Amino acid sequence: MDVAHLVEQNTHLQDEMQRLQARMEKVEAEREQYRALYQQMLETCKKLERGLLGQKAERLPENDAQLTLQRLSGLLGERELSAPERSQRVAAHERRKPTGRKPLPENLPRIEIEVLPEEVTREGLDAFERIGEEVSEVAEYRPKSAVVVRTVRPKFVRKDRNRNASTRVAVAPPPELPIERGSAGPGLLADTIVRRWQDHLPLNRLEGIYARDGLELARSTLCGWHEQLRDLAHPLVEAMWEDAFKSPVLCTDATGVLVQAKRRCRRGHFWVVLAPERHVFYRYSAKHDSESVDAMLSGYEGYLVADAHVVYDHLYATGKVTEVGCWAHLRRYYFKALTSDPERARQALAFIQGLFAIERAHATAPRKKRHTIRQNESKPLVEGFFDWCDGQVDEVLDDTPIAKAIQYARNQRSALKRFLDEGRLPMHNNDSERALRRQAVGRKAWLFVGSDQAAEVNATFVSLLASCQLHGIEPWSYLRDLFCLLPGWCKSRVLELAPVYWRQTLEQDDAQQRLAANPYRQATLRETE
Repeated sequence: MDVAHLVEQNTHLQDEMQRLQARMEKVEAEREQYRALYQQMLETCKKLERGLLGQKAERLPENDAQLTLQRLSGLLGERELSAPERSQRVAAHERRKPTGRKPLPENLPRIEIEVLPEEVTREGLDAFERIGEEVSEVAEYRPKSAVVVRTVRPKFVRKDRNRNASTRVAVAPPPELPIERGSAGPGLLADTIVRRWQDHLPLNRLEGIYARDGLELARSTLCGWHEQLRDLAHPLVEAMWEDAFKSPVLCTDATGVLVQAKRRCRRGHFWVVLAPERHVFYRYSAKHDSESVDAMLSGYEGYLVADAHVVYDHLYATGKVTEVGCWAHLRRYYFKALTSDPERARQALAFIQGLFAIERAHATAPRKKRHTIRQNESKPLVEGFFDWCDGQVDEVLDDTPIAKAIQYARNQRSALKRFLDEGRLPMHNNDSERALRRQAVGRKAWLFVGSDQAAEVNATFVSLLASCQLHGIEPWSYLRDLFCLLPGWCKSRVLELAPVYWRQTLEQDDAQQRLAANPYRQATLRETE
């Protein structure tokens, strides 16, 4: 009886020892995770002390591209990639940089100078025979200059000896200006907009730049011009906006901006809405909330590519708008986890990098072909990635970067899988983020906007400038010609003046005749002597 009791106690002690051992191993693992987080915090503090936050680019080191693919093969249980296949996939990760000296553009005007040897200059050309030449080219710069276009409108009366007070005087009407009875032509107005919102120059710098060219322009004058031009361009931007709502896919994002106030600046928000391959729009709102989203996207039906912010949730609840998740946003979470849990983070990044490699390899493929490729190649990676997340969710420590990354992925599972359903859907929202970078870069220069109205003026012209960039259109010449055409253009055809249709519009006889007849435009085409 005593022996049996001792055996039972021994078994119980062994079981208790095993439980304690397992608990100790878990505590040890948690301690190591906390230690990694502590080391990460120390490194962050050191960078902050040095005033450095490190690069923002979410890229693995160059040597990790091949290791990532090998890791992905192991996670999926696939065969080892052959050398040619491995090289082909690694090449998709590498960005080839052009080497060598680029030739100077052929479209620039050429000025030819001839440099003679000293003895030829001294003795004369008659003493030598020319047998060839050596030619080299360098780029030079001639400063721009402001000009005054003086419009002379002669007055005429018919030759009649019986001329009296009722005799009609013939005089041509004044040329049309973008700002009625204004003192600035379309070329100058276009230049102020390009410098202010394409080159991100604040108003005080513009004052100095134009003063060096001999043109005194107060910043209040510039603001007044831009407010009036905004009223002129507003119907065009609204027509572009209506056209964008016909797109099956829209991409959106937002960033904050300071708005000048009496005591201290308040916070507003710039939104970007991108209709792929057609338009880029910017909108301003005083708040970042659902009401602002409704004011911007009310009436839209289709796919919306956005981050997982709650301000969009009510749109998805109606069923008319379908959420599309962003894998680049998800990838950012795992990059943040690299320092605290590198092993798991690299496993997740292996899946994500594989998906991006497939997308890059077939970026120009037709929509139906891209859908087939996604079903055959991307879908297994997506399923493998979420199976991995489900298997890791109970193994990671709560509130750590890797836990937040896995939680985000599992919460957004349906939205992240959405790109598999349709070939025209992007798997990321990078285009919107790149477009929004325009405002972020400008914000570093001009710091704040003067008012809500000034922010709306900003959004109007940045929409036109960004759409020009989307379609490869030079912005100054576009705005100059736009301001020549807009005042007398038929309102029902205003969409023809959008950047997406600009090249076709310039081929129309109507547009060509109007531009050729504008004296201010002709003055800007003349070369400065």
